[in-house]
Amino acid sequence: MSIPFSRRTLAAAICLFPLAATAQSQNSADAPSTTPVSRLSEIVVTPSRMAEPLSDVVGDVTVIGPEQLANAPGESLAQIIGQAPGVQFTTNGGPQTATGLYLRGASTNQSLILIDGMRINGSTSGGAAFPAIDPAMVERIEIVRGAASSLYGSDAIGGVINIITKKGEQDRPLSAWANVGYGTYETSKSSLGLSGASDGWDYSLSASANDSKGFDATRKRMANNSDNLGHYADKDGYRSHAVSGTLGYRWAEGHRIGLTAYNSQIRGDYDAGSSVPDAYAFYRQQAYGVTSTDRITDWWESDLKFGFTKDGYDDRTYNTLFNSLKRQYSWINTVTPIQDQHLSLLLERQEERVESSTQYDQAGRNTNAVGLIYKGKFDRLHTQASVRNDNYTDYGNQATGSLGLDFDLTNAWQVGIAGNTGFRAPTFNDMYTPFTDYGYGDIFQGNPNLKPEKSKNIEAHVQYQTEATLVRATIYQNRIRNLISGYVFDPALGYNTAKNTSRATIRGLTLTGEQRLGDTTLRASADFLDPRNDTPQAAQGYFPAEGSTLLRRARQVFHASVEHRIQALKLGAEYEYTGNRYDDAANQTRLGGFSLVNLTAAYDFSKSLGVQVRWNNVFDKDYVLVDGYNTPGSNVFVNLSWRM
Repeated sequence: MSIPFSRRTLAAAICLFPLAATAQSQNSADAPSTTPVSRLSEIVVTPSRMAEPLSDVVGDVTVIGPEQLANAPGESLAQIIGQAPGVQFTTNGGPQTATGLYLRGASTNQSLILIDGMRINGSTSGGAAFPAIDPAMVERIEIVRGAASSLYGSDAIGGVINIITKKGEQDRPLSAWANVGYGTYETSKSSLGLSGASDGWDYSLSASANDSKGFDATRKRMANNSDNLGHYADKDGYRSHAVSGTLGYRWAEGHRIGLTAYNSQIRGDYDAGSSVPDAYAFYRQQAYGVTSTDRITDWWESDLKFGFTKDGYDDRTYNTLFNSLKRQYSWINTVTPIQDQHLSLLLERQEERVESSTQYDQAGRNTNAVGLIYKGKFDRLHTQASVRNDNYTDYGNQATGSLGLDFDLTNAWQVGIAGNTGFRAPTFNDMYTPFTDYGYGDIFQGNPNLKPEKSKNIEAHVQYQTEATLVRATIYQNRIRNLISGYVFDPALGYNTAKNTSRATIRGLTLTGEQRLGDTTLRASADFLDPRNDTPQAAQGYFPAEGSTLLRRARQVFHASVEHRIQALKLGAEYEYTGNRYDDAANQTRLGGFSLVNLTAAYDFSKSLGVQVRWNNVFDKDYVLVDGYNTPGSNVFVNLSWRM
């Protein structure tokens, strides 16, 4: 595997070496002991679609918990997720504009995004409405890297990101919280909520409102020094609001019915050139679910769920509207015939409907799926396997599978290997856009004969973990074929259409480390990515040449942070380096690498009242994520928090 090496690569290895050295010394000191190492007890649900301790997960998983979310006041959801290993993000001029995530180098529409386990990838664009999701409503985020279509179906080529909203707490009659903050760009954010549980009932309710004057979304000039025709010199801000809630009732031991609801909207400004001075659009995201979880016997559990999600993009400047609705049904029956052996039967149905200013040739499709998930433990061997078949009404069956094996060499050392397949269904834009003449010979029509994108992923890891230390190295390769190019001229037709034109191979190495030394915590990660186009052709315009780097993926990304607590005061510093990227598939527009330094501080006046401060981009670096669009300069946000 070709992995870029430089002085920064060496620096990343040096940063991680002390963690490994500390781990080795602790391991030697602990060697005579036969007492098992205490493992993390945090419960996750995304990696196997069943509740399990994080320490028992088979695969590459990260959890962004309440503490990390609290350390990021004023940050957007994409910024928070983008700090995790293996993730990169882009925005078109601010948190209120089009936002994309690259998970292990897979594109935005090749990674599945969930809210409370429900799919929110748009049926028209394929991406998620990240600007509309407020982190203040989020309890934690579970990130599963690697193809996961055998668990979740379409879109999970790069992995799965499950955004879990705030829930009611057990055995606590009532708790309440509130936040109010202010920062650079006249940004104000406020949120409040309550939660609790009593007499079998659990509940939560949260709401937020945000406002910002923002910064100029576009740059005057492009990377090639030409004029940016979309530039308009103004400030592009946003206003947003969100509400979420849950209600559950445990009507008998082992039996619970629950409701979840999320509804948010953001009005965001953007630049559309000097002729359109006040361009703006609305993003909206909704997710509602009803769940019945029932332990039928000591060895059989049923999880029945119905939900629907709705995403919307309403551009008031050009009077364009794109809404997609997904009705989702799932029934998972898990049996545990013997201890540490679990088998789940999965039945799912999804009904997609679109409504837009574009009258698609077809406005709906249904998907029926069946799958089996096995999770087992044999002494030191941990296993997980899954198979699934998705049947689409518009292009038939897609079968996927996975197998993962982790082996505990000792109480602290573990090695693992996994292989899985994935696919992505074409969007309604790709398949069903009607024949449209945009003028000057620019004609486009969707292609209903498109094939799904397909992938084969293999990976291996080695990990050392104790109560105070975590060091992990993961290497992977993901081969993707039938890549969909959304705008290709077809000489036989005489106009542009979507086609399966490309193949790609994404290889990578991720190093992560964490060390706790009393009141000090050190964290570091390094990602080395080789995202290559494999299709033999010469570079022309938007079309890549064989061996070219896939657009907007940096080959090197480093993160390092230190956090230290002095009684009620907590201080932190973060460093991020992102390497060079190309903003076009033909690799003709190069975006330079950049380094950012952020500082954080928090002080607890009491158990109920505290203040958090975050200073991003301390040295006011000028950097670009997407050619022609600005990013925030040095900015500060101060948040005052209250907890009952």
